[in-house]
Amino acid sequence: QVQLTESGGGLAQIGGSLTLSCATSGLVFSSANIGWFRQAPGQAREFVAASSWFRDKTSYGDSVLGRAKVSRDTDTLLLYLDNLNFGDTAVYYCNADGLFRNDEYIPGNYWGQGTQVTVSS
Repeated sequence: QVQLTESGGGLAQIGGSLTLSCATSGLVFSSANIGWFRQAPGQAREFVAASSWFRDKTSYGDSVLGRAKVSRDTDTLLLYLDNLNFGDTAVYYCNADGLFRNDEYIPGNYWGQGTQVTVSS
């Protein structure tokens, strides 16, 4: 059974940085595509970043491009996000077993419960 557990959310300062973690189990991490999405209240789900098992390919959403870095550590996918702004306030969800279509990450069937990030001044 695939399980994804996000952590690292909370209150963050505008202009600051944070690192979110997605701990995985039940899948072969070294051959899994894994990504991050987020959803703000009243907004559609938005792609943030993803990591492919193949050739360390990564992909980033337009709203975080240049401010985000996704990396792998054992069975955990990390998301580092800096220069935070109010638009980064959202629930961040980890997703696994998706597909890469060129630079686009198509989410798979596995989702975590999410972790809330709130950016304040």
